[in-house]
Amino acid sequence: MESHGDGDSLTGTDEYLLRAGYALAGEDVCIADARHHAVAFLDEARTVRHLHVSERAMDLTQLVVSELVTNALKYVPGPVLMELRITAHMVDVLVWDSDPTVPAARPADPDRVGQHGLEIVKGVTHDLSTEQEPVGKRITARIALCDTLSGDTVRR
Repeated sequence: MESHGDGDSLTGTDEYLLRAGYALAGEDVCIADARHHAVAFLDEARTVRHLHVSERAMDLTQLVVSELVTNALKYVPGPVLMELRITAHMVDVLVWDSDPTVPAARPADPDRVGQHGLEIVKGVTHDLSTEQEPVGKRITARIALCDTLSGDTVRR
Protein backbone atom coordinates (compact mmCIF):
# COMPACT_ATOMS: atom_id res chain seq x y z
CA MET A 1 0.00 0.00 0.00
CA GLU A 2 1.11 3.53 -0.50
CA SER A 3 1.90 5.64 2.49
CA HIS A 4 0.22 8.92 3.29
CA GLY A 5 2.13 12.05 4.11
CA ASP A 6 2.57 13.47 7.57
CA GLY A 7 0.15 16.05 8.79
CA ASP A 8 -3.49 16.59 8.15
CA SER A 9 -4.72 17.07 4.62
CA LEU A 10 -7.85 18.76 5.94
CA THR A 11 -5.90 21.55 7.60
CA GLY A 12 -2.89 21.61 5.29
CA THR A 13 -0.52 21.43 8.23
CA ASP A 14 2.40 19.10 8.77
CA GLU A 15 2.37 19.76 12.50
CA TYR A 16 1.17 17.21 14.98
CA LEU A 17 -0.46 18.74 18.02
CA LEU A 18 0.53 15.83 20.22
CA ARG A 19 2.59 12.68 19.74
CA ALA A 20 3.83 9.88 21.95
CA GLY A 21 5.85 6.71 21.45
CA TYR A 22 5.81 3.42 23.33
CA ALA A 23 8.03 0.35 23.34
CA LEU A 24 5.89 -2.71 23.95
CA ALA A 25 7.28 -5.90 25.44
CA GLY A 26 6.43 -9.12 23.65
CA GLU A 27 3.88 -10.24 26.20
CA ASP A 28 0.10 -10.60 25.94
CA VAL A 29 -0.36 -7.95 28.65
CA CYS A 30 1.21 -5.35 26.36
CA ILE A 31 -1.91 -5.41 24.15
CA ALA A 32 -3.96 -4.12 27.07
CA ASP A 33 -1.14 -1.69 27.92
CA ALA A 34 -1.22 -0.37 24.33
CA ARG A 35 -4.98 0.24 24.58
CA HIS A 36 -4.49 2.04 27.91
CA HIS A 37 -1.77 4.21 26.33
CA ALA A 38 -4.19 5.10 23.51
CA VAL A 39 -6.95 6.08 25.94
CA ALA A 40 -4.56 8.21 28.01
CA PHE A 41 -3.21 9.84 24.83
CA LEU A 42 -6.69 10.76 23.57
CA ASP A 43 -7.72 11.95 27.04
CA GLU A 44 -4.70 14.23 27.02
CA ALA A 45 -5.71 15.53 23.58
CA ARG A 46 -9.12 16.36 25.04
CA THR A 47 -7.92 18.00 28.24
CA VAL A 48 -4.61 19.61 27.26
CA ARG A 49 -5.22 20.46 23.59
CA HIS A 50 -8.99 20.87 23.98
CA LEU A 51 -9.65 18.74 20.90
CA HIS A 52 -13.00 17.15 20.26
CA VAL A 53 -12.45 13.38 20.36
CA SER A 54 -15.69 11.50 19.84
CA GLU A 55 -16.49 8.33 21.73
CA ARG A 56 -16.49 6.56 18.37
CA ALA A 57 -12.92 7.76 17.71
CA MET A 58 -11.93 6.61 21.19
CA ASP A 59 -13.41 3.15 20.60
CA LEU A 60 -12.02 2.79 17.07
CA THR A 61 -8.55 3.85 18.17
CA GLN A 62 -8.53 1.20 20.89
CA LEU A 63 -9.74 -1.41 18.39
CA VAL A 64 -7.10 -0.49 15.81
CA VAL A 65 -4.34 -0.44 18.43
CA SER A 66 -5.45 -3.83 19.69
CA GLU A 67 -5.59 -5.41 16.22
CA LEU A 68 -2.27 -4.00 14.98
CA VAL A 69 -0.35 -4.78 18.16
CA THR A 70 -1.88 -8.27 18.34
CA ASN A 71 -0.81 -8.99 14.75
CA ALA A 72 2.70 -7.74 15.39
CA LEU A 73 3.06 -9.91 18.48
CA LYS A 74 1.46 -12.95 16.87
CA TYR A 75 3.47 -13.05 13.66
CA VAL A 76 6.79 -11.37 14.44
CA PRO A 77 9.44 -12.12 17.03
CA GLY A 78 11.03 -9.18 18.73
CA PRO A 79 10.02 -5.74 19.87
CA VAL A 80 6.97 -3.78 18.84
CA LEU A 81 6.94 0.01 18.84
CA MET A 82 3.79 2.11 18.78
CA GLU A 83 3.50 5.80 18.10
CA LEU A 84 0.37 7.92 18.39
CA ARG A 85 0.06 11.26 16.62
CA ILE A 86 -2.80 13.69 16.55
CA THR A 87 -3.80 16.62 14.38
CA ALA A 88 -6.89 18.78 14.65
CA HIS A 89 -8.96 16.17 12.78
CA MET A 90 -7.18 12.82 12.86
CA VAL A 91 -5.32 10.42 15.10
CA ASP A 92 -2.61 8.28 13.56
CA VAL A 93 -1.70 4.91 15.05
CA LEU A 94 1.73 3.71 13.92
CA VAL A 95 2.96 0.22 14.78
CA TRP A 96 6.46 -0.94 13.89
CA ASP A 97 7.78 -4.49 13.99
CA SER A 98 10.93 -6.20 12.74
CA ASP A 99 9.39 -8.24 9.89
CA PRO A 100 9.59 -6.50 6.48
CA THR A 101 6.72 -8.61 5.07
CA VAL A 102 3.79 -6.41 4.13
CA PRO A 103 0.55 -7.90 5.47
CA ALA A 104 -2.43 -8.40 3.19
CA ALA A 105 -6.08 -8.79 4.04
CA ARG A 106 -7.30 -12.25 3.14
CA PRO A 107 -10.25 -12.82 0.82
CA ALA A 108 -13.64 -12.99 2.49
CA ASP A 109 -14.38 -16.47 3.81
CA PRO A 110 -17.38 -16.91 6.11
CA ASP A 111 -15.99 -20.27 7.28
CA ARG A 112 -12.64 -18.82 8.40
CA VAL A 113 -12.28 -18.42 12.13
CA GLY A 114 -10.02 -15.55 13.07
CA GLN A 115 -7.47 -13.69 10.96
CA HIS A 116 -9.87 -10.84 10.19
CA GLY A 117 -7.85 -8.15 11.99
CA LEU A 118 -6.49 -6.36 8.94
CA GLU A 119 -9.91 -6.45 7.27
CA ILE A 120 -11.40 -4.85 10.38
CA VAL A 121 -8.72 -2.17 10.53
CA LYS A 122 -9.18 -1.35 6.83
CA GLY A 123 -12.92 -1.07 7.37
CA VAL A 124 -12.83 1.38 10.27
CA THR A 125 -9.97 3.68 9.30
CA HIS A 126 -9.82 6.70 7.06
CA ASP A 127 -6.49 5.54 5.65
CA LEU A 128 -4.23 2.53 6.14
CA SER A 129 -0.69 2.27 4.82
CA THR A 130 2.38 0.10 5.22
CA GLU A 131 5.94 1.28 4.72
CA GLN A 132 8.93 -1.01 4.64
CA GLU A 133 11.74 0.32 6.80
CA PRO A 134 15.47 -0.48 6.71
CA VAL A 135 14.57 -2.99 9.41
CA GLY A 136 10.98 -4.22 9.46
CA LYS A 137 7.86 -2.30 8.55
CA ARG A 138 5.62 0.43 9.87
CA ILE A 139 1.85 0.27 9.58
CA THR A 140 -0.03 3.55 9.89
CA ALA A 141 -3.77 3.72 10.47
CA ARG A 142 -5.56 7.08 10.39
CA ILE A 143 -8.82 7.59 12.29
CA ALA A 144 -11.10 10.63 12.18
CA LEU A 145 -11.58 12.34 15.55
CA CYS A 146 -15.18 13.34 14.86
CA ASP A 147 -18.22 11.26 13.95
CA THR A 148 -18.85 13.01 10.64
CA LEU A 149 -17.97 10.61 7.84
CA SER A 150 -16.68 11.75 4.48
CA GLY A 151 -18.06 10.33 1.24
CA ASP A 152 -14.92 8.20 0.83
CA THR A 153 -15.41 6.61 4.23
CA VAL A 154 -19.08 5.92 3.58
CA ARG A 155 -18.24 4.19 0.30
CA ARG A 156 -15.97 1.76 2.14
